[in-house]
Amino acid sequence: MLRCGQMIFAQALLCRHIGRDWRWEKQKPQGEYLNILAAFLDKKDSYYSIHQIAQMGVGEGKYIGQWYGPNTVAQVLRKLSAFDQWSSIAVHIAMDNTVVTDEIRRLCRTETRGTEAVYNGHSDACDTSFQWKPLVLLIPLRLGLSEINEAYIETLKHCFMLPQSLGVIGGRPNSAHYFIGYVGDELIYLDPHTTQLAVESSNSCLIEDESFHCQHPPCRMHVSEIDPSIAVGFFCSSDEDFENWCQHMRKLSLTGGALPMFEVVDHLPLHLSNPDVLNLTPDSSDADRLDRFFDSEDEEFEILSF
Repeated sequence: MLRCGQMIFAQALLCRHIGRDWRWEKQKPQGEYLNILAAFLDKKDSYYSIHQIAQMGVGEGKYIGQWYGPNTVAQVLRKLSAFDQWSSIAVHIAMDNTVVTDEIRRLCRTETRGTEAVYNGHSDACDTSFQWKPLVLLIPLRLGLSEINEAYIETLKHCFMLPQSLGVIGGRPNSAHYFIGYVGDELIYLDPHTTQLAVESSNSCLIEDESFHCQHPPCRMHVSEIDPSIAVGFFCSSDEDFENWCQHMRKLSLTGGALPMFEVVDHLPLHLSNPDVLNLTPDSSDADRLDRFFDSEDEEFEILSF
């Protein structure tokens, strides 16, 4: 899952710095594209290298060599992004199947001050405004016990259709994939787990960059085969882009044909802000009883039901 996490985050940085219309041309690496690749080199000092992800995962309770589920990968990437001053992005992980728009706007809106005027020896900022910090929104979900609940399939497909989509990380049990779209009832995915030659860089120039791209055609699998533990990704470049995404998701929840995978709300619900109101965490006996259902993902998730 580590490589799939790198792929979805690399897609976010491409949207941030180059744009969605950019297409890779063989042996023509240049400009900001090189800076993005440098962030994912297999070197300890690269922002999102496998070394950094594995080391940061230790803080999430995952030892090197253990399986990383979608939630763990998302949390690790969020922490690493704080050191990436060049990209200057805001990463939000929506937990408990709930996207709280107030939290995101507080995270992404940075205050900017215009010309300062001086009154009685004191400066007073004028023309205060807010600038939107590009958002990477990751939503870890569990859409069933041992297999995906068919009620969520249409909603999952709809996520790929949104202009803000970054795709989905997930896969089969203990086999990670990066899903980028669908055809009919089949999901289209990339599998980065291919042994390739190491990439070296010299003076900010990559000698070879082909190993950063999947050389084989995308693969397909029936949507019912996907592991129920996934993380859905979106990129919103502006406040208007985020508002457009919210409208799309709210409109989808009003249609009767599909069951929403998560909820979009303006404010944090009372039962989430105050855990004493409603405790959804199972006790130890419940956790032991349900362990057999979570072989593919050993992280805690609320089970969605309808």
